[in-house]
This record gives sequence, C-alpha cells and structure tokens, in this order.
Amino acid sequence: MQSLRVALGDRAYPIHVGPGLLDAPELFAPHLGATAAVVTNQRVAPIYLERLTGTLARAGARVVPVVVADGEQYKDWRTLDQVLDAMLAARCDRSVTVVALGGGVIGDLAGFAAAVYQRGVAFLQVPTTLLAQVDSSVGGKTAINHLRGKNMVGAFHQPRAVIADVGTLSTLPERELRAGLAEVIKHGLILDAAFVAWLEQNMGKLLERDAPALSRVVLRSCELKAEVVAADEREQGLRAVLNFGHTFGHAIETGMGYGSWVHGEAVGAGMVMASELSLRAGLITADDARRARSLVAAAGLPVAGPAELSADRYLELMSVDKKAAGGRIRFILLEAIGRALMRDDIPAELVRTVIDGCSGRGTAAFHAA
Repeated sequence: MQSLRVALGDRAYPIHVGPGLLDAPELFAPHLGATAAVVTNQRVAPIYLERLTGTLARAGARVVPVVVADGEQYKDWRTLDQVLDAMLAARCDRSVTVVALGGGVIGDLAGFAAAVYQRGVAFLQVPTTLLAQVDSSVGGKTAINHLRGKNMVGAFHQPRAVIADVGTLSTLPERELRAGLAEVIKHGLILDAAFVAWLEQNMGKLLERDAPALSRVVLRSCELKAEVVAADEREQGLRAVLNFGHTFGHAIETGMGYGSWVHGEAVGAGMVMASELSLRAGLITADDARRARSLVAAAGLPVAGPAELSADRYLELMSVDKKAAGGRIRFILLEAIGRALMRDDIPAELVRTVIDGCSGRGTAAFHAA
C-alpha cells in the first residue's frame, strides 16, 4: 500500500492505494461512526458489498446497505431521495458515516447525500473503477445531475479518506477501464509532460491491466489532483484546469442523454476538441495537438463527438455549464503538453469550426456497443 495526504488543514485526509484494501478494517476504523451506510449500485453490490460489509463489521460498525440502480441517468433527485429514505428508515443519526462503494456516479451521489443528510455527515470514498480512483473520489466535489446540465446540483464536501483497492480493477468492464484512462490522460496533458511521455510508452500495459502500471497511474493521478485541490479547494482559480475536456464533454453527456456516452468517452472526445481549439487559437503546435489526439485514440476512446449534436446545441449547453461565467463560455486549453490555462475570449465562430471538424461522422456505433 502507498499513501498520500490531501493538505486541507483540519479537513485534510489520506488517500490509500494498493491491492486488498477492502479487507483491511484498520484502514476504515479511524473514520467510522457507530453506523456505516454503504451506498452502492446493482452492478457492484454482488461483487464487493458482502466483502466490505464484513470488513466494516470487524471495524466495529453497524452496516446499512443502500443499493441503487446503475448508471449516470440515475444520478438524480429520485435516487438521492432513495438513499436518504433508506438512511432515515434505518434511524441513522448524525454520527453515521456514508461509504461510497462504486464508481464516479456512486461517489458523487453518496457524497452529496452525506453533505445534506442532517446538515452534513462524514463519508468515505471506496472507489472501484479506474475513473473514480484516479479522479472523482479525490477533491470533495459531490453532485447530482439536472435535465439542463450535468452536476448542476451539489456541494463541496470532503471525504474522511479515500481507500482505493486496485484489485477491484480486475473486474472492471473493458469500456469502463478505457473511460478511466481519459482522466489519467487529462492529468498528464494539463499538469505533467513527463507523465504524458510515460503514458505514450505504456498504454498497452494499462489496457492489459498490468497491476504495477495501474497502481502507478492511480497514485500519480491522485498526487497531481491532490496538489491542485490543496491549492484551490473550491475552484476559484487553479482547480479549473482539471476541467480540461469537460466543457465539451459535459455538453455531449447532457445532449445525448445521460448514460448514452459514459463520462470518460465524452471527456476523451472533449479533450481532442479542446486540443484542436488550442491549436486554432495559436497556443500549441500541431505536434502537441497530434500527441493529445493519438493518446486518446491509443486508449480506445472516441476522438470526435457525436454526429447528432449540432454546433448550436453544443454552444447552448456549454453556455449553461457551471464553468460559464457572465454568459461567457470558459474553456480550459493547452499552452503546451503538461500546461493548461483558462480562456473566456474564444470567438464562437472558432468554436463552431472545431465542433464541425470533430463531428464524429461514422463513429456513433462505438457508443452503442
């Protein structure tokens, strides 16, 4: 096991990464109240719920399992109410610890439930997908979706700890593994050029689920994100760079209907669009844009958006994204491999040109698989 710490003063917390951590009650015990409400989904529960329940019981907690439907389309008010109702029915008081067992959807949903239940209770992130382990479990962003936009209702609510058992990646569906690599690539492109070069050489190992390679990308991604979160917890400045590829990506997810494209696929296409926009804005070289596109393609992710979405629809959706300000769309762009910046002065016609050039003609079948 390897550990690091997110430095947030009295809200600092550890991130533990390694195999077999689901079976380590000593990692959980310091962060648990008398009751642990384990929020998970119908896909993860048959594989890991009983195992984690046993570990939490050995750590001294009463366990209340809450199993919800699987999918981004269920990250909504109805499912949130299901979680809160189950906790109330089990008479969970303010000493309860909410445990998020699953991927990014579960982490966001359970974290938001913890943020609002009886005005805020403790929670633990126990991510079981690559995307959650490298990105969404770290940083305290919690949310549910709204029909008008992704993650539009939420709160900043930091976990007490992140316990990432990389052994769970062995049961991850191929599509989810590739989706997680999108966030890995993102961290490199915006923060660490040397990491990008390593990914270019080792993408095959990651797709083959080489355990040391996967552990390395989980740990490095957590290190990079933890540094950004510690410097800018509530996204007032630096942390915005973590949204690279997400302005376009969130528009894809919302425009296509939640669940049609999984988050990592949308971010993959979004990063290619953002790289192309960076090139056309005169910020990066053609070789930098090519490297970004090639790395996304090497991970088996789409390099173009859906043909069904028009440029007008993209711009409409991006204008109501959380990252928009004063009606201006804020884009996270590259100024080099490993360095990013925010721009809100990109002409709409240039954005349209990029969208039209990355329209995804003939790629829609990828997402039906």
